[in-house]
Amino acid sequence: MAEWQDDKSLFRLIKNELYTAVIGDIMDKMGCFHQFLPPQIRPLSDDSFIAGRAMTVLEADVTDSRAGQNPVLQKSFGLMLEALDDLREDEIYVCSGSSPTYALWGELMSARAMKCGAAGAVVNGYSRDTRGILALGFPCFSYGPYAQDQAPRGKVLDWRVPITMGSVVINDGDVIVGDIDGVCVVPQGIEEEVFTKALEKARGERIVLKKIQEGMKSKEAFDKFGIM
Repeated sequence: MAEWQDDKSLFRLIKNELYTAVIGDIMDKMGCFHQFLPPQIRPLSDDSFIAGRAMTVLEADVTDSRAGQNPVLQKSFGLMLEALDDLREDEIYVCSGSSPTYALWGELMSARAMKCGAAGAVVNGYSRDTRGILALGFPCFSYGPYAQDQAPRGKVLDWRVPITMGSVVINDGDVIVGDIDGVCVVPQGIEEEVFTKALEKARGERIVLKKIQEGMKSKEAFDKFGIM
């Protein structure tokens, strides 16, 4: 039986006891080898930590929004504003689909997301208004700062649909965990097993760390605890 009763208590456990490396290790052991987002996706602040459920957002490049038959392309950001307003408490805005050549996140988006109770943003591209985002204290993971705007270059086509980042398929509602070592995606169907085993491993690692600091050799520690 899980230690947590709801998402609030799960995310609290994750923030208090877990980190992406141990979660990734567990998914590797379960045969899920492609759950880390590309390493270019980094936190704007080294101390950023996110844990929440993905609200997936599909973006696409647009060369000339005046051409074509889709009325969504006539809007400044496509459906981005509607998607942003649909963010719920403890959700993370997760956007992919376009080329990583412009900013997909900024200060005003961060301010709105905070009002919605969102936990952070993860974008497969750049972010801008960096000083403003950092001043707000909103966790943002991106390729880094770059001011070029998405408005004339990209549009949100849909949200709460499956998207991909690198080799990772992300479904709406999957659990996202991010820290200085990267961002990993935990599919909903295996989340209870993953986090139960990750908590067990993390607690074991703290014991091993103490033993090594006390002088235990690495092989002896691994033979005894199966952790290194």
